[in-house]
Amino acid sequence: MNLTIDMYDETGELKKEDQHLIIDLLEHAAGRLKIEEEAELSVTFVDNKRIQEINAEYRHKDQPTDVISFALEEQGENEVNIIDEGTAPRVLGDIIVSLPKAHEQAEYYGHSFQRELGFLVVHGFLHLLGYDHMTEEDEKEMFSLQDDILESYGLSRFS
Repeated sequence: MNLTIDMYDETGELKKEDQHLIIDLLEHAAGRLKIEEEAELSVTFVDNKRIQEINAEYRHKDQPTDVISFALEEQGENEVNIIDEGTAPRVLGDIIVSLPKAHEQAEYYGHSFQRELGFLVVHGFLHLLGYDHMTEEDEKEMFSLQDDILESYGLSRFS
């Protein structure tokens, strides 16, 4: 499996070791989920002001949030299917994470910033792959997968 990750840090605060953690964790998650084909995604780190703007524009919720995903494989109303001859990599979409929210939530939950960052990125990654938590059953499946990926990577709840 070949995962191409474009990473952008609009805050300038993300450490190199955290960037490496995100890349390793996403590759680990893709392996656990048995994603075989080439795939691309982007991960962007922003401040609360920026994620609030995005949340207001796209989700009509005028407040900061921790993570937002834009899955490119979801087909919206009036969109036409793109026919691919199998030559282009699978483009999953974009994950946007609020670094201040990640810090706040790590402190609130009593675990490391790296664990919270990993949780948010895996959560966003699963959304890109079509997982959701709109029903109790879907939530159980998604959160079970998240826990499995994080635990198997070594980012347990209290790390």
